[in-house]
Amino acid sequence: MSSQQLDAVIVGAGFGGIGAAIQFNRMGYQDIAIVDREDDLGGTWHVNRYPGLTVDVPSTTYSYWFEPNPYWSRLYAPGVELKQYAEHVADKYDVRRYMRFNTVVEGARWDEDAAVWLVSLAGGETLRARFLVLATGYLCQPRTPDIPGIETFAGRIVHAAKWDDSYSLEGKKAAIIGTGSTGVQLVPALAEDVSELTVYQRTPIWVMPKFDLGFTPATQRLFARLPAAQRLLRMSTDGFMDLMVTVAMWKFRRFRPVNRAAAAIGGLHRFLSVRDKELRRKLTPDYDFGCKRPTLSNTFYKALTKPHVHLETAGIERIEPDGIVSRDGSKRDIDTLVLATGFDVWESNLPAIEVIGRDGRNLGKWWRENRFQAYEGVTVPMFPNMLTQASPYAWVGMSWFDTVEYQMRHMNRLFGELQRNGANTFEVTEQANARFLQEMLDLLDDSVFHLGNCATSRSYWFNSSGEAPLFRPTSVRHAVKEQDRFPLSDYTIA
Repeated sequence: MSSQQLDAVIVGAGFGGIGAAIQFNRMGYQDIAIVDREDDLGGTWHVNRYPGLTVDVPSTTYSYWFEPNPYWSRLYAPGVELKQYAEHVADKYDVRRYMRFNTVVEGARWDEDAAVWLVSLAGGETLRARFLVLATGYLCQPRTPDIPGIETFAGRIVHAAKWDDSYSLEGKKAAIIGTGSTGVQLVPALAEDVSELTVYQRTPIWVMPKFDLGFTPATQRLFARLPAAQRLLRMSTDGFMDLMVTVAMWKFRRFRPVNRAAAAIGGLHRFLSVRDKELRRKLTPDYDFGCKRPTLSNTFYKALTKPHVHLETAGIERIEPDGIVSRDGSKRDIDTLVLATGFDVWESNLPAIEVIGRDGRNLGKWWRENRFQAYEGVTVPMFPNMLTQASPYAWVGMSWFDTVEYQMRHMNRLFGELQRNGANTFEVTEQANARFLQEMLDLLDDSVFHLGNCATSRSYWFNSSGEAPLFRPTSVRHAVKEQDRFPLSDYTIA
C-alpha cells in the first residue's frame, strides 16, 4: 500500500480527466494521479482509430472553451486531430506529468476513519487520496454481440474500438454488424477497399446531411492571430447545436413541429441519396427523431447503393466458420467480420469500476436498485469527496466538452467553499439529490423520450427499465448558469 496521500486520483485520461486535472491545478491541488488502463491519453480518441473516424459535432464546439484550436483542418475534424488536440492540452496545461498508463483500477473504497479514498490497482498497489474523480466516460466498455456461433468464425474479427491498422481489407469479402454512428462512418471507408461488403442493420438510424467545410491555411492563420473570429464561429455552432437539442428533444411537447422538421430534413437527405424504393424503406427509421443519437454523413447512403455493398435487415440467425446465416435462411460467405456494435453503457460502465462509499454503499448496486441519479450530474449521497463525470443526468448538449466544462465550474464553486471553510470533506445531502432528481424527471416529461415514439429505437440512451437518465434535459446555457447558483447548503461541508 502506498504511504503517500494524494490530493486526488482521477480515473481516466480522456478529455474529462484532463479537464478535472486542470481545474484541480487552478484550485491549488498539485498532488494528483491520473490513471488509465490504455497506453496513452485521449480516451475515446486514443482507443478509436478506425477508418473514416471523425467528430459528428462541429470541432469548434467539440473543444474546450478555454483552449480553442485554430488549426482544425475541417469543421468536422478527423479523429487523429482530436487525439493531437488532447496531447496539446495535456502538455500546455502540464497535466501529462500526473498520468500513469497501462494501469487498471480494480476498485475504490472510502475509508471513513482516515477520510480518504483507497483506490486499488491491479498488481496490489493502493493509492490514497482526499478526492476521487470518475472520468471513465460513457463509451469505454466495447460491446461484443452475443450471436450464436461467433466463436467458431474462422476468419478475422475486428472490433471498431480495437482497430488493427496492420490488417489489410483490400479485396476481402467483409461484413459489418451495426449501423450506429460508428457504422455510418465505417461503411463508406470499408466499401472503398473490400471486394464485397454486407451491412447488417438491426435498427435504422437518422442520418442527416453533413454541412462540412475545410479550413485553409489562411483561415487557420486568421483564427490563430484573431481568436475572436473563431469565437464568433463557435458561438454560431454552439448556439445552433444547443437550440436544436433543446427544442427538438427536451421541449418536444411545445415544439413538436421542429422535431418533425428535423425528421423531414433527414427524410429528404435519404430520398436524394437512395433512389431504390425498397432500399430506402429499409433505411427509414420507424421511431421519432431524437430517440436515438442521430448522425451526419454525406457518404453512408451512397455507399449502400454501390453494387458490391448489400444491406441485410432480416436479422442474424447464427455465424458459421465461413459466413453469416440470416433469419430468412440466406447466407453470406465472408472472410472478415467487422463489429461496430457500440459500447456497454449500463451493465459494466455505470460505474466502470466498483466504488464503495460510506456504510458500505456500493455505487453500482445502489444505482440499479434506487434509480440512476447524481446531483447536478456530479455528486452522489454517501460518497464523500467523489465526483463522477459520465454519470446520470450529466450529459448536456451533444458535445462532451459542454458537460466537462460545466462540471469544472461546479468544482470551482464547491472546492472554493471547502477551502474557505478549511474543511476536509464534502457530501451532497440526500434531500438535495432527491430534489434534483425530481427536477430532471419533471423536465423529461416534456421530452421526446416520454412523449415521442421511441419504442423501436433500441437506443443506448435508455436503460433496461426503459428510463433515459444519461442526459440533463436542459440547455447548455442553463446547465452552466446553475453551477454558479446551486445552494451551497446542498452540501455537508466538514
